[in-house]
Amino acid sequence: MSEAGATSHPGGLPYPSWEAARRTDLPLPPPYAGRPVLGGGPAPAVLHVACDGEGFARARGFTRDTLRGWSLDHCGDDAVLVVTELVSNAVKHAVPSAPAGAPEVRLGLALGRARLTLTVSDPGDNAPVFQPSDGCALREHGRGLGIVDALAEEWGWAPRPPAGKTVWATLSTRTLT
Repeated sequence: MSEAGATSHPGGLPYPSWEAARRTDLPLPPPYAGRPVLGGGPAPAVLHVACDGEGFARARGFTRDTLRGWSLDHCGDDAVLVVTELVSNAVKHAVPSAPAGAPEVRLGLALGRARLTLTVSDPGDNAPVFQPSDGCALREHGRGLGIVDALAEEWGWAPRPPAGKTVWATLSTRTLT
């Protein structure tokens, strides 16, 4: 999908709250994680990510293994790339500003009708900063959300009271023909 086709909704979820409460293809709040989703889909998958190189590798492997289990291997490359960008942003920007203690970064995968929702929750309250491409292909940093924007149908973020946020992205599960 091109960048022009993707939409983001900073500060909120992609659906109004009433509609979101009835939808079965959005990630469930933590108390319901692991329970079957209404409509017969698989339960959301959640991973606590360590803030180191091993944690990144585990997040990528977890994403690939979960999608393979859901017969969505064809979504693996894009999903792994989006997860890598979102988790690395959480570790780089949110974890250093988190209160003392072990910072928590949580990866969530939820399958709905024709879409996969990827979520990364972190302890930071700072909003993700999307920097549209300036045409410089050699820029070393600041392209992560541009990659997410190019691959996702839509993406955005929501505060996670009492502290923190969740950044989410949705990918189509349809195969290209």
